[in-house]
Amino acid sequence: MPQPGEELIQHRRAKLEALRQRSIDPYPPRYHRSHTTEEALALLTQAEKDAPQGESRRTEGVSVAGRITAMRAMGKAAFLDIRDGSGRIQLHLRRDVLGEEAYRLLDSLDLGDFLGAEGPLFRTRKGEPTLEANRLTLLTKSLRPLPEKWHGLQDVEQRFRQRYLDLIANPKVREVFIARSRIIAAIRRFLDGRGFLEVETPILVPVAAGAMARPFVTRHNALDRTLYLRIATELYLKRLIVGGFDKVYEIGRVFRNEGIDQNHNPDFTLLESYEAYADYRHVMEMVESMVSSVAQEVLGTLQITWNGVPIDLTPPWRRLSLLQEVHSRTGMDIGDYPDAPSLAAKMRSLGIPVEQRASRGRLLDKLVSATVEPHLTQPTFLLDYPVEMSPLAKRKPENPALVERFEGFIGGLEIANSFTELNDPIEQRERLQEQEALLRAFQEEEMDRLDEDFLLALEHGMPPTGGLGMGIDRLVMVLTGQPNLREVMLFPQMRERPPG
Repeated sequence: MPQPGEELIQHRRAKLEALRQRSIDPYPPRYHRSHTTEEALALLTQAEKDAPQGESRRTEGVSVAGRITAMRAMGKAAFLDIRDGSGRIQLHLRRDVLGEEAYRLLDSLDLGDFLGAEGPLFRTRKGEPTLEANRLTLLTKSLRPLPEKWHGLQDVEQRFRQRYLDLIANPKVREVFIARSRIIAAIRRFLDGRGFLEVETPILVPVAAGAMARPFVTRHNALDRTLYLRIATELYLKRLIVGGFDKVYEIGRVFRNEGIDQNHNPDFTLLESYEAYADYRHVMEMVESMVSSVAQEVLGTLQITWNGVPIDLTPPWRRLSLLQEVHSRTGMDIGDYPDAPSLAAKMRSLGIPVEQRASRGRLLDKLVSATVEPHLTQPTFLLDYPVEMSPLAKRKPENPALVERFEGFIGGLEIANSFTELNDPIEQRERLQEQEALLRAFQEEEMDRLDEDFLLALEHGMPPTGGLGMGIDRLVMVLTGQPNLREVMLFPQMRERPPG
């Protein structure tokens, strides 16, 4: 026995066949649309302003098109709502205007179909802007029903798997992704305005380096070699600084073979920028200026709300020492625990679970994540990290145990990571060799990798440089008030659909 949903599909297929028998093409190749719904409504508003007192306030004929979202038939007349990418407009269909044959098309229409309509615009007695259709064109026959009208699409799994239905049913979701696009465009304008050059670097790379992450592995048949999907763009962008570009950036996808949770997705959008003759303090100023200007441009305000908490993006943001924050939260001095066993024992005494075997760098990262980051609600830069956590960053001259690095936080969420870049090729090689040794010793951990081509470039000389990595998806989460990364990614990775 067919399921209710299957019956609806069969009913629509029958209408499709009836249309074809009437020589009506249910999928015509083109349609001339003179106005979007938004433009058509603006045309009516202007016509009403221009019309002399007492004269009919109608427009000239226009053609609009969109998906049918509501139908109200009343014998010899009907009202339909159609929606395109700019908004909604009401159509008025009358048998005596369209003619008997054309009006019969109404019998073959369903919610979800795409329809073109031509005619003048007027305003009904209730004040509703309306197009009086004198010609209709079916543009696409929908074979599956849309989500239930009043309650929208609520199933979270279905929303992410079938994002197109989510966009149709939930207008607020559309607004989030429109905002995302505008945020990225505003970031580009900001960086371009500061003299940065947007570039593109390889996605398939021979060494997955530039970050501490596990890569995705692939095989290039023609070259007969193993390649990796990039985990960062850093080392290629630094090559461009070596090559003489002073300011470069890239906004693109990177791929990390990691778990999925509310703050992580295996592929995500990363902004990386590098500026010659700058350091991490210059980059701090740039980040707070960029985020605040983007928020003002896209949202019209620097006051946002994240998880119910008001946040003020106005620069300058707080600048806090990592060592001091750990001490104020735990009472411990990181320098008193110079190796992994002593640090692990102290963390366990604080109630922080740690693995049996973990490097000191990994333990430090977990310590900061557990004790400091959740408290960084207002925009904050956390400064000066232990060298073990940052193999690509330059040491602080006054304290070589630390590097010139900051991470930027909003709402307890890391959105930015920056170094004064290490440009000493000898020390950089030593640091990356240490990473390779740690990878052999702690095979379950993610370490940076030694890239000989990058070191070769560095030996030709790279000027003092300030670098930045910023997670675009997380920034969009914060600026749009979304609690989950998948709410700001059009097509997030999902587990395989269960059978049945």
